[in-house]
Amino acid sequence: MRHFALLLMLASASSAEVVLDRMAVIVGKHVIKTSDIDWDLRVTECLNRESLNFSPKAKRQSAERLIDQEIIRQEIVTGNYRRPPDSDAGALLNNLRRDRFGGSDVRIREELQRYGITEDQLRAQLLWQLTVLRFIDQRFRPAVIVSDEEVNAYYNQHLTDLRRQYPDDRSLEGLEPKIRSLLEGERINENFNQWLAEARKGVRIEYRQEAFQ
Repeated sequence: MRHFALLLMLASASSAEVVLDRMAVIVGKHVIKTSDIDWDLRVTECLNRESLNFSPKAKRQSAERLIDQEIIRQEIVTGNYRRPPDSDAGALLNNLRRDRFGGSDVRIREELQRYGITEDQLRAQLLWQLTVLRFIDQRFRPAVIVSDEEVNAYYNQHLTDLRRQYPDDRSLEGLEPKIRSLLEGERINENFNQWLAEARKGVRIEYRQEAFQ
């Protein structure tokens, strides 16, 4: 009987330490788990150099990001969009190591340990960010056209700011490529955000509120 009681005590202690991974959101046929939200918060806050925050509000914001990511992921698969090679994420990680940590492997490992993530997880997140940027460019840039009239209007409306920002070349001819690129970027972002909002309307999204406590 003593052995049986001891086994019960050990089993009870072990079960108390188990953290259950629960469903947080259902997006179509895809399930976002609480562990996905935990990972997203850790890697996002690491990249943004922010303190870890697992409040209900932060979890909900993470869930919204993951919903958007799943919709984008499905569109990439369906549309067979080109993805960046893994080496691009490796190069971006090396730049991060150089710029933020002075090229020190020790310092970046310490930072990753503080956020509870691995270098492979960080690399995966960087690769995903590059994938989204490439998708947006492929999907929305071809439809964007910025006219000369729009460039001229922007130049005239923002002349003071442009002259302050680019004192070495204040002419319309010199600033035209910068203005056109800026307007194209704004139009691409607008089209992407409109598409994403419409795409969300067509997907069943079910929240499990207990996962955000």
